Amino acid sequence: MRGVVPLTCVVVLLAAAVLTAQIRRRAPREFNGNRQLRYATLDDFDGSFQFCRVVFRRASNGDGGNWSADFPRADQNLSVRLSELTKTPVGFSPDGEPRHLLVNLTDPALHHCPFIMMTEVGSLYLDQREAAGLRDYLLKGGFLWADDFWGNYAWDFFENQMRQVLPSKRYPIVDLPLDHPVFHGLMAVNRVPQIPSINFWLGSGGGTSERGPDSATPHARGILDDHGRIMVFITHNTDLGDSFEREGDSHEYFLRFSVEGYAVGVNVLLYSMTH
Repeated sequence: MRGVVPLTCVVVLLAAAVLTAQIRRRAPREFNGNRQLRYATLDDFDGSFQFCRVVFRRASNGDGGNWSADFPRADQNLSVRLSELTKTPVGFSPDGEPRHLLVNLTDPALHHCPFIMMTEVGSLYLDQREAAGLRDYLLKGGFLWADDFWGNYAWDFFENQMRQVLPSKRYPIVDLPLDHPVFHGLMAVNRVPQIPSINFWLGSGGGTSERGPDSATPHARGILDDHGRIMVFITHNTDLGDSFEREGDSHEYFLRFSVEGYAVGVNVLLYSMTH
């Protein structure tokens, strides 16, 4: 797990598995809003890795969708790839699917997740209790990945919400250099990939910037604690989650976007569990 694997090797490993992914993981793409949510309980945590996704409320004046973007296939598929490419003990249910959990920011179960994910954070809404819960989690060693939001308005909206959690003077948001350890835990990531949703990519004839010139440049940014550890990893103007969710829907999309997406995703998970 300490060595760096060339990205070409990962292409071979993942491409060989794509047919299996197309057959095995055909969960519904869209989350049914009428479905009863089951939140994680303390009994769900058994020491294995389980993908923890945050359920949050959507602000009506935000930009983007809601917490369920890419759910549940992104959570499942990234967990499977983590189990295939590393020795991390990933939790699987008896039916062979990786176990994944839903959490909210005020529940004690949150503190049993070494890693939490938020998507479509351009519409994130936090009240005081939720902001305090997230701050407590992060300062005690937790790790948040915020993904899939596009353009300046969505950025400003997300940043304003995060400033309720971590004040800017003490915890600035910084651009992460490509030689940072988060990009080299297992695979060498030499650029921040701009990954569009598969629907945008197909509908635009191969475009990658979902907000045109306003989102032309993808960013990987972070909020660090007092010891330099990344507490919040932020991927802006890119949708890493779709590269996991839609890996089995198009062979071309997989090769162009999912391979780089998994290189980032697996590295981030390893960083979150080792720092």
